[in-house]
Amino acid sequence: MNETLRILVADDDELDRQTVYLALTQAGVNIEMSEVSDAKTTISILRNTTFDCIFLNARLPDQDSISLIKKLRDAEIKVPIVVITEQGDAQIAVELMQSGATDYLDKSRLSSATLTQVLRHAIRIHQVEMQAASAHQKLKESHEQLLRKNQELEKQRQQIQLQNLKLLEVSQLKSQFLATMSHELRTPMNAIIGFAQILLRPKFGKLTYQQADMVERILNNGKHLLLLVNEVLDFAKLEEGRLALQPEFFDLANLTKKVVGEVRSLAETKKLSLIVKINIDNPVVFNDPIRVKQILLNLLSNAIKFTESGSIWVEVKNLQENRIAIAVRDTGIGISSQDFQHIFEAFRQLDQTITRKYPGTGLGLAIINSLVQMMGGKIFLESQIGVGSMFKIELPRQISLSTTNKTSEGVQFDGSGILSTVQKSRNQNSESRT
Repeated sequence: MNETLRILVADDDELDRQTVYLALTQAGVNIEMSEVSDAKTTISILRNTTFDCIFLNARLPDQDSISLIKKLRDAEIKVPIVVITEQGDAQIAVELMQSGATDYLDKSRLSSATLTQVLRHAIRIHQVEMQAASAHQKLKESHEQLLRKNQELEKQRQQIQLQNLKLLEVSQLKSQFLATMSHELRTPMNAIIGFAQILLRPKFGKLTYQQADMVERILNNGKHLLLLVNEVLDFAKLEEGRLALQPEFFDLANLTKKVVGEVRSLAETKKLSLIVKINIDNPVVFNDPIRVKQILLNLLSNAIKFTESGSIWVEVKNLQENRIAIAVRDTGIGISSQDFQHIFEAFRQLDQTITRKYPGTGLGLAIINSLVQMMGGKIFLESQIGVGSMFKIELPRQISLSTTNKTSEGVQFDGSGILSTVQKSRNQNSESRT
C-alpha cells in the first residue's frame, strides 16, 4: 500500500492504540491515524470524516460494540470495521460479524504482519461490498424503471385497445353504410338500365340516330355504375363476413370461354389480340361459378384497361395435387416494384389523382384477393414496367366446404414481403396501374 490510509482507532486503552499505530508503521503502511476512546466520539467523528478503515475495541466503556456497529450501519456510514477482541471472545466476534463488522482480530495475535493482512483484507472486502451494493442499486433502479415503463406501456396498450374498438365500430358502421347505400343505389340503377334497354327495342318505336346514341350512353354508363356499386356491395359483405361462397360442379373451360367472349369486344375496340389456351384434362371443378367468373372477368377487364397495344393471354391448366391455375397475362404498362405491396389493398389506386387516366373504385383486386383466399387458393404476380404483367390464380379443383364462409389471413408473400416478382424498371415515369 503506497497510498496514505486514513485510519480511526476506537479504543479506551491508549497503549492498545499505540500498538496498532506502531504495528502498521513498522509494516511500512502509510497511515494518517485518528484516535477516540468511546462510542459517542466514534459516531460523531465518523459523521464528519471519511476513513479507509476503523479498528474498534470490542469492549468500549460507554456502549457495547454490537450496538455501535448497528448504529453506524443504520446511519449509512459505510467504512470497513475491524474489531479487536480479547482472547476467548470468539462468540462475541461472531455476533459482531453478524452485526456488520468486516473482520476481527484477537488482541493476542496483534502484530505488524497480521494487522497489515487484516487491514488489506478488510479494505478489499469493503470494496467488493460497495461494488455489489452499487450494482444492486443499479439493478433496483433499472427494475423500477422497467416497472414504470411497463405501467406506461400498459396504459398505452389500453388506449390502443380502446382506439381499436372505436375503429372497429367505425369500420362496422362504414361497412353497414356501404352495404345500405349499395342496395339503395342498385334499385334505381337497375330501373335506369331496364328502361334504357326497353327504349332501344324496335317495337317501342324507332329512335333517331342521336336519340339511340344518347340512350346507349345511358345504358352503358348505367351498367358501369352498377358494376361499381356491386363492387362496393361485395367489399362491404366481405368486410362484415357476410359473403359466402355457393359452390357447385361446373365446366371451367366453358366458363372461361364465356367470360372471354364477354370482353372480346372491348379488346377488339383497342385492337388487342385476345388469346385463350385451355390445357386441362377434366374441366369440371367444384367451386362458386359466379365468383370464379367475377375473378376472371375482373382480371381480364384490368388487363384490357391497362394495355394500349399488343395482346392478352388467358391460360387455364392443371397443377399437381388436384389444383388448377388460371393466368391472365398482358403487354400493358406494368407495375413498379414499390407498388407490389399495395396492389391488393382496398380503395388503393396507385394513381390517386382526380385526373387519372384509368378510373375505378380500387376494390377489384382487393375483392379478388379475398375471394381467392376464401377458396383456399393463392394469387401470384409477375410484372415489368413497360413490358406487362401476369396475374396467376392457383385454386384447388374442389374447394372445401369449410372455406366457403371464412377468409384466410393475408396474401402469400415471399421473404422480401413481395409477391413472386420479375421486375426490371425501364420507365420510372410510366403511368401506374390501379
